[in-house]
Amino acid sequence: MASTDALQRKRLRFLLSLFIAVILLLVVFRLGYWMIVKSQWLKDKASSQWVRELPIEPQRGNIEDRNGNILAASVTSDTVVLHPKAIKEEELEDLVNALNEILGIDKDIIEKKAKKTNYSVVWLKRQITQEQSQQIKELDSGGVSLTEDKKRYYPLGSFLTQVLGFTSVDGEGLEGIESRFDNILHGTPGSIVTETDRDGQTLPGAVEEYTDPIEGNNLKLTIDLAIQSYMEKALKQCIEDTGAKSASAVALDCNTGEILAMSNKPDFDNNEPPRYDMDLLRELTTNNAITHAYEPGNIFGVFAAAAALETGAIFEGYSFDCEGDFTTHGSEIYCWEDGGHGLVNLTEAFKNGCNLTFADIALKTGTNQIYDYIYKFGFGQKSEIKLYGESQGDILSPKYVESDDLAEIGYGQGISVTTLQMAAAFSAVVNGGNYISPYIVKEITTPEGELLESFNAQKYEQILSYTTSDIICDLLKASVQNGNGITASIYGYDIGGFAGSAKKYDSNGIIIEDSHIATFAVAAPIDKPRIVIYIMVEEPEGDVGFGSYAAAPYAKMILEEALPYMSIMSDSDSSSVSGHEMPDILDLSLGDAKSVLNERGIDYVVEGSGNVVVAQYPDVGEVVNPYSKALILLEDEDDQDLKKKVEIPDLEGLTSIEAYKKLEELGLKIKVKSIGSTVYSQYPMYGDEAYMGDVIEVTFYYPPEEENDETEQGD
Repeated sequence: MASTDALQRKRLRFLLSLFIAVILLLVVFRLGYWMIVKSQWLKDKASSQWVRELPIEPQRGNIEDRNGNILAASVTSDTVVLHPKAIKEEELEDLVNALNEILGIDKDIIEKKAKKTNYSVVWLKRQITQEQSQQIKELDSGGVSLTEDKKRYYPLGSFLTQVLGFTSVDGEGLEGIESRFDNILHGTPGSIVTETDRDGQTLPGAVEEYTDPIEGNNLKLTIDLAIQSYMEKALKQCIEDTGAKSASAVALDCNTGEILAMSNKPDFDNNEPPRYDMDLLRELTTNNAITHAYEPGNIFGVFAAAAALETGAIFEGYSFDCEGDFTTHGSEIYCWEDGGHGLVNLTEAFKNGCNLTFADIALKTGTNQIYDYIYKFGFGQKSEIKLYGESQGDILSPKYVESDDLAEIGYGQGISVTTLQMAAAFSAVVNGGNYISPYIVKEITTPEGELLESFNAQKYEQILSYTTSDIICDLLKASVQNGNGITASIYGYDIGGFAGSAKKYDSNGIIIEDSHIATFAVAAPIDKPRIVIYIMVEEPEGDVGFGSYAAAPYAKMILEEALPYMSIMSDSDSSSVSGHEMPDILDLSLGDAKSVLNERGIDYVVEGSGNVVVAQYPDVGEVVNPYSKALILLEDEDDQDLKKKVEIPDLEGLTSIEAYKKLEELGLKIKVKSIGSTVYSQYPMYGDEAYMGDVIEVTFYYPPEEENDETEQGD
């Protein structure tokens, strides 16, 4: 019996020991879980209760034209944040009323955010005005503060709209260049971290830590602001005159592939995109010059003729009897001219844009050789311009092509292309036969201007002989002198071009009556081409459906200003005629600038809005010839605030957050050179002047008292 009791006691002790061991093991595992697995969460939780972190958005990189003119930049603005833990119950109502009056936000929304006491910081409103910022500061409440934010700004408004794109309120690129190169333009955020008590109030003598944001890199485009402005103005006039649904155009340096201008109408001001209407936004943000594929019409005959001459399918003395129609593979092909053009040679075919001549040329060249050159000219493939949404167009597979299909391809039907593809292909025809892939980004640089990467054309291939190119140039020259391109002729200049038109089709492939695509391609000067312009006008109204009426006059408008700007003198210019030296008109009012130019006999063009000159062409000291015009670029007076000079304050002895706030009030930025609690030195010095937005370098240190305190605490 005794042994049995002893055995039972032994079992009980064992079970009790086992139970205690299991409990201890569970405790150890639980402690390990919290100390190892959840340690970071606990640290973050504790940190959130005794520190307050305010993010500082980085400066997004600039987008510039080829000459360094700003097309997109970021400016500093304030954002309102609430500190719910610091808002006392008795001041809540007054604070809500004041913020409602200043910001126009519903009181219920403000109160709801102000009561989120489980958060140390709550965002209230982004990117407020300077007047609102001043009113917030005057509240002098610990429950609300301002933090630096960045707002994207497009100085020229509705300019290069679809190419540049725009950003979100958070500075994220959403469309165009802004989206495609967001990883390059967007920098790394910084922050201000401050120690607080349980109510979110800053502790006396608290440690403040400032992390410098890293600015984004800059993009320099191949775009030329002056030529782009000429194109913007011409396309706007085109839409107004023709009532067209849309228009797009591209200007290329035909010897390098650089895109000098690219425009689409209608457009919008990138500072105020129509975010309220998503359908409208999608429509207006589409870069039709690279995304919209369409049948080019008889202007495609230029490439059919070039391929035929290069392969020997036809010769310079080729002729064709256009009787108005002919039949091939059971299909009847018609010329746009009732009754036909009669016996025509190549010159007359180019002058008249004769469909049947180009159809015959394509048939004589054959499917294999026509398709070989279609691909060599860059059709049916993307140009690798590095912009989202580019279309490669649509080409019927050669294995399915019958003779009637080939005939239609000869005059630009049964094949779809983009405006950029046509501009690049036309450049290859006139520049001596070299296909050069177009590109739009020229350089990537650091905020300090250091070159990180430069770009050139990705493809450069000789596809035509100089002889073929010269023949085509002569034909294009004749077309402008006395053919379908005559509406683009400019006195004193030899240019070459071709005006075309094409039918439009509905979704079922049925021709839409009285609906056309009008096109025009031009190169200047045609003997030694430097610039190619291609314009596409969609659905011009009335009797202006031909490219010679709806497109060519607007290419002329661009060239009339672009050629003198590019220092391409007309044949009528005399070398004995001297020009005028360009004066300095920067920062003058428009009236004063006009007076200065008029006194010197310099004609001018005004771009932008406002009353202050912010850029000029040519630069100071350069010669403006009598047949050229100066370009005056204006900006609104409100925007001039960003360029005002301010006196640099004395920062010595201030804490990091005091220095930051003092500079922020003046529109200056801070760059921390060394860590500490107190400002030791600054550059530029106190009393010097700086432009709003400039960076002040500040060196911090720990005063000896603080160093001793830290040593004692460490012991």
